[in-house]
Amino acid sequence: MHEAPAIDRPPLAVDDALLRLAKSIAGFTTLNDLLRQLPASLREAVPFDHLGLVLHDADRDLLRIVLVHPDVPLPMREVPMDFGPAGVVLRSQQTMVVRLDAGEVLTGMMPALRALGFRIICGVPLTTPRARLGVLVFGSRDAASYDDVAVAVMEQITAMVALAVEHTVQLERLETLRASLAAEHDRVQFLLRLNNAITSELDYPSLLGKISQALGDVIQHDYASIALYDADSGQMQLHALAFTDERGVRRADHLLPLDSSPSGITYQRGVVSMFGEADVAAFGPAGAPTLIAEGIKSVCCVPLVTGRSRLGVLSLASRTADAFSADAAVLLGQLSSQIAIAVENARAYGEIAVITEQLAEEKDYLLDEVRLAHDFREIIGQSAALKRVLQTIATVAPTDSTVLLLGETGTGKELLARALHNLSRRRDRAFVRLSGAALPASLIESELFGYDKGAFTGAATSKVGRLELANRGTLFLDEVGDLPLEVQPKLLRALQEREFERLGSTRTLRVDVRLIAATNRDLDAMVSDGLFRSDLFYRLNVFPVHVPALRERRDDIPALVSHFVAKFAREMNRRITTIPEDAMAALVRWHWPGNIRELENVIERAVILSSGPVLNVPPAAIQPPQVKPDAREASPPRLRDTERDAIVRALRESNGVVAGPNGAAARLGVKRTTLQSKMRKLGIKRPGY
Repeated sequence: MHEAPAIDRPPLAVDDALLRLAKSIAGFTTLNDLLRQLPASLREAVPFDHLGLVLHDADRDLLRIVLVHPDVPLPMREVPMDFGPAGVVLRSQQTMVVRLDAGEVLTGMMPALRALGFRIICGVPLTTPRARLGVLVFGSRDAASYDDVAVAVMEQITAMVALAVEHTVQLERLETLRASLAAEHDRVQFLLRLNNAITSELDYPSLLGKISQALGDVIQHDYASIALYDADSGQMQLHALAFTDERGVRRADHLLPLDSSPSGITYQRGVVSMFGEADVAAFGPAGAPTLIAEGIKSVCCVPLVTGRSRLGVLSLASRTADAFSADAAVLLGQLSSQIAIAVENARAYGEIAVITEQLAEEKDYLLDEVRLAHDFREIIGQSAALKRVLQTIATVAPTDSTVLLLGETGTGKELLARALHNLSRRRDRAFVRLSGAALPASLIESELFGYDKGAFTGAATSKVGRLELANRGTLFLDEVGDLPLEVQPKLLRALQEREFERLGSTRTLRVDVRLIAATNRDLDAMVSDGLFRSDLFYRLNVFPVHVPALRERRDDIPALVSHFVAKFAREMNRRITTIPEDAMAALVRWHWPGNIRELENVIERAVILSSGPVLNVPPAAIQPPQVKPDAREASPPRLRDTERDAIVRALRESNGVVAGPNGAAARLGVKRTTLQSKMRKLGIKRPGY
């Protein structure tokens, strides 16, 4: 490296040359235009055989070779700061003249320039008051070219070039910024349009249709789809398809494999992914059924991810090969978060809709359960047999139809009747009960219809009957099979005509009564035997309900046992906390001929016998050897025999006279007609007694 020697030559019209140079390089708006004009503009002011311009990239701290004149092949256009003398000039901000003599150790591009015949180069810092831009390099084949005068001129020229370069660079930066701002404005406007289009869509098909329509203005495609990850199957579930032709948007619901479908692979990668025609073919019908059917040749998939979860993939597809550019992929990546939020909202809405529907159904169910639990609060059990009965009761309750409860004694028919009343529109009116077996036959008629003062001996005052008390409410006739035959026609008239007369009265009373009847008897057989009126039977048998025996609902026995244990323990101030498993098993196995009433009595006895916290169930209570499982009528025959014996005894004492003050009816305290009915019922014939 040597200092440039002084060279004697005619003075140049430097001022004129600089003025012409300033005019020639002024007004350029791009660096490329300036660089194309620069060699011609500089040649008039300073001699050179080689011209190079190197700019400093401050962001990366390296040198970019932007001009080489005349053009020669370069191994690289970007070089490190220590590559040749340019970095030294830039850092030192001092002009450097270097002779390319054969004995010199050269770096950077200098060996290549010397091989091309250049003998001297001059590097001048390209600097303005605002920035260090780079280095302007002059080269000559004449080793004596660059004396002090020439260097001074080159420094003046370089200062002018620096201003021009700074001007074009700033203009380009400004234009780039303007373009970036315009692109950002367009992107924001597009995001707003997309957001406005999709925020109101709360189901996948509608959402996908709006997304496809909005993207169609910037990214051409023939088909779009939304596939979400299905955790249960471990696959991608396709939810919606959008075609750009007349087919429009369609709902879809099938699974795609995670490892061999575009959406599955994209979901796993977590980045925008491109697939070509060969990829689609490789996925096959299992992984890309619609893509293959539509003749798709290129696919762009973007993962849909929010701050909470990875949802799935949005896919765009085209029948054109290489349809999606890198810019399209970048745009989709930018839009993916917004689309993912819309998809998440749609999914949440769908889940909420499903949950809302489920809650509505559950609400209706729970309301029914609460209502049934309230109205059936005294009915213990959850067995299928009991639930069927309760549901039947709930169905018929809102009507005014007559209900006939059929079942063995002790099954809880009265509780069901009360529940039926509580579920009816008459719930706020009276529920009146009358048992055909609890009263003597002579009192049934007066209790049912009432009587006026003086209607019979002892009728000192008038009495309102049960039928009249139940007006606008419900009358429950328990053990209706025990109603005397002479009462049945009057009851039938009251039910059909809604009118009756009290005993001893000629005044007709009108009533509005809903009748519920119950019996443990076979009314069909009684009708056949002439013990029950057929017309009344048909009037009662409008809506028969079979009440299951306890042995038909064994699943309810543990709950009933617990209920009765708690009830009697509370009443007797006992503390019973344990029911032995073997005792419970025995209670469940027993056939309970007396049904719930028998069970209640057994548990009451067991609580009495339990001195500690463990329930003591006496084995004999549920294992009577003399009772067979089907002996349902064990008690009624004994009562029947007792009643028959009493009538026969009275007939014998009255010498067979039924009526009159000394007759059998008077001795028994019943009416003549009642006694005659009982005699027919029990098969008592004179002189058989």
